[in-house]
Amino acid sequence: MSREYPVHESFYSWQGEGLHTGRAAFFIRLQGCPVRCSWCDSRETWVSNPPGGLRETAEALAARASKTRAEFAVVTGGEPAIHDLGPLTSALHGVGLRVHLETCGAFPLRGSFDWVALSPKCIAPARAENLALADELKLIIEAGDDLVAWADFLRAHSLKKDCFVWLHPEWSRRADEAFLSTLTDWVKEHGFPWRTGWQTHKLYRAE
Repeated sequence: MSREYPVHESFYSWQGEGLHTGRAAFFIRLQGCPVRCSWCDSRETWVSNPPGGLRETAEALAARASKTRAEFAVVTGGEPAIHDLGPLTSALHGVGLRVHLETCGAFPLRGSFDWVALSPKCIAPARAENLALADELKLIIEAGDDLVAWADFLRAHSLKKDCFVWLHPEWSRRADEAFLSTLTDWVKEHGFPWRTGWQTHKLYRAE
């Protein structure tokens, strides 16, 4: 029997964050997230199986993605790693798409991924083996003190030598010039692997 997933939404757009910003992508946003960050902008995905929620097979999702000109598929959430993504990644690879995963890293990764974007959270620490797999990290920064805390955390773990670490201002602070300057100064002082980041899709209203 084909594997079904609880799908909040799937859509064709472009990646708005990280190293692949601006590239055409097919997004699959799955339901379910036990982490539940206070500043989450996708709270409607927290429930794993909402009443009347949509469930779709891996094959149906892959077929729809294949009809676009997406350069890759992005599996996101919610927290997608609470699901066994093996059947979904197999189906997506079967239609010739690379698979990018967006995860907090607190759960075992099941599936075959071509790119892992890991966004660790203090309330749900990322697993060491997932940090070692990450191609890029996206950190949501709420206050300047977060920078030192994350730097200490990352020094205690092994990352890929070419893994970028993106600093994303928590969205409610996006217009705080003093706060943004703190991020700018951090990158200027420390250099690689630190990068300033932004959720550019929100500026374009691309979702």
